[in-house]
Amino acid sequence: MSTKKLPIASDGSAAFARTVLGNGVRVVTETIPSVRSTSVGAWVMAGSRDEPARLSGISHLIEHMVFKGTRRRRMHHIAQRLESVGGYLDAFTGKEYTCYYARALDEHTDRALDTVCDLILSPSFPEKALDKEKDVVLEEMKMYDDAPEDLIFDHFDSVAYHGHALARPVIGYPDTVRGIQRSDLISFVEEAYAPNRVVVAVAGNVTHERVVELVERAFADSRRPNKAPRRRRAAKYKPADRTAVKPISQAHLVVGTRGPGARDAGRVPLVVLNTILGGGMSSRLNQNIRERYGYCYHIYSFLNFHTDSGDVGVYMGTDAAKVDRARKLILTELDRLCQKEVSHRTLSRAKTQVKGSIMLGLEAMSNRMMRLGRQELIYEQYFTLDQVMDEVDAVTAEDVREVACSVLGPDRLSIVVLRPTA
Repeated sequence: MSTKKLPIASDGSAAFARTVLGNGVRVVTETIPSVRSTSVGAWVMAGSRDEPARLSGISHLIEHMVFKGTRRRRMHHIAQRLESVGGYLDAFTGKEYTCYYARALDEHTDRALDTVCDLILSPSFPEKALDKEKDVVLEEMKMYDDAPEDLIFDHFDSVAYHGHALARPVIGYPDTVRGIQRSDLISFVEEAYAPNRVVVAVAGNVTHERVVELVERAFADSRRPNKAPRRRRAAKYKPADRTAVKPISQAHLVVGTRGPGARDAGRVPLVVLNTILGGGMSSRLNQNIRERYGYCYHIYSFLNFHTDSGDVGVYMGTDAAKVDRARKLILTELDRLCQKEVSHRTLSRAKTQVKGSIMLGLEAMSNRMMRLGRQELIYEQYFTLDQVMDEVDAVTAEDVREVACSVLGPDRLSIVVLRPTA
């Protein structure tokens, strides 16, 4: 299997390297000799936006089912393989990708890599386990349905991405999950888990050459053909208001809109804006709506980036009688960002907060691995910490005001409310 290796880049005490295997699998590593652990992730460019409507939730169900056995290992052997040496193994599914990851001592890196690669390459999808796991997923749906702070974001997504797969919940719907057959799992994996849609990311005390060797060995017998992602762009956004009722004690409110994608130039100023607006206890939302008026216990702004689109807004939980007043206060804060540039002091604090959060997050090998995997999947390149810091430092008050006006204008906002049953 021929490979293509890119030059190693230095990021302080870490060294980044990238190799593209002959079959299209991308291997990215960040070598940090000062630690005694490694974090390993097998990323697949397949998520809920890649599913046909009738199979909504299949990516998430596959994530569950791969742990039920592979052609090489039974379910309990998979569970024990990392735990028996003090590590752990897990996975998650998103709108655009699925990640299977492990953490272990550096001496067990081979075991961790072999295990996560086995999960994506040779799941057996035992028929007897499928119906049981569907029941598990249905219980997971009920759990989310009982969590109004999660549920309201499903409502918001259905408004923000109306008519598109991004509008659907990652977990799917009861009817679609019940209808998924073993043959559907096999067909979906055969296409969506193609080698050119896989990134293997490793961070910690490893050598790039050894990781490449192990990944090449794992994929040596794979015969899956490469497939290009066929993703439909999100439809044109139309603001809308939606109110739903549920037997809960507190009302939940989202004021939000569609925003730029991960590759958009306005992404970094929006990150700084998000920090000023609702990023922590010192944010404007928390100080003005919680501390000044006492309208809520929990309020924050959110920001999600997909490859070609995104969404941004404010979440708040409050008494049902205060929803209208709270909404007006939120709209006032959004308008304030558009009408007046933030002060130099506010901007400086926000940028320092953003940079500090990024740097503190990189103390953990798992976060470094997540950063590696996401960068490769979304950008197909690596950004050093210095590059990221420079991008944040370059944001001006005018940049923040411009992105506020272009994204958070009153004519672009959708309002979603989840009210208690009367």
